Amino acid sequence: MKYFCSLILSSCMLVVAVHGASEEISKQDIVSQGKRSYYLFVPSGLEGPAPLLITLHGSGSDGLSLVEKWKDLASREGFIVAGPDSYDSQAWTVPEDGPDFLRDLVEELKAKYQVNSRRVYLFGHSGGAVFALNMSMLESGYFAATAIHAGAWRSRAELSLIDYAKRKIPLAIIVGDRDQFFRLSAVKSTTGRLKAKGFEVEMTVIPDHDHRYEDLAPEINEQSWSYLKNYELSEEPEYDQYQVQR
Repeated sequence: MKYFCSLILSSCMLVVAVHGASEEISKQDIVSQGKRSYYLFVPSGLEGPAPLLITLHGSGSDGLSLVEKWKDLASREGFIVAGPDSYDSQAWTVPEDGPDFLRDLVEELKAKYQVNSRRVYLFGHSGGAVFALNMSMLESGYFAATAIHAGAWRSRAELSLIDYAKRKIPLAIIVGDRDQFFRLSAVKSTTGRLKAKGFEVEMTVIPDHDHRYEDLAPEINEQSWSYLKNYELSEEPEYDQYQVQR
């Protein structure tokens, strides 16, 4: 059993119709440390085990905000997208939002759909990006790769999570050079620290781009998926169980 300190990070079926599309995003419930909600998109006509992308929204938003931006690409490329709501819409927190909650979500989807368990990925924006980085370190043997937009580590406590990673999980970090909340210096520091520890990190700086994801979502998603889809765990996923000490 491993231990780590809790980090608070700033960062029935309801069908949501998507105009002009024959496929739908659904809002579903899962019981994991209480009743939780997530948004799900499963493309029609999937053949064989499909990749699964877990999206982590920005602070003050919800799971739909990212899933609806990924839907068209997922339909075209043939992967499942699930976007959980954080316990507190203003922040992703440990242990409320992970790692166990994310594991429970993935395992439920694997029980319902043909999911390629070696190709489960994370994508996060802003506060969700920071949380995605953290979960990637804690569960480096469970997720195949991670891509984030507009996020970085900004504290020693966050940087210390690197030491928990058993596997050098591949990471793609996308940031605008005019991001108001995650300065380029913080992104470069995060990237540098990860590379110094032997991680493969692809950092992309978008000129004249600020913190907003919506403005460039199609391009950000295309680049993220082009990176993520190249990676697959070499063996069945390994989940690490932790006990949180507050």
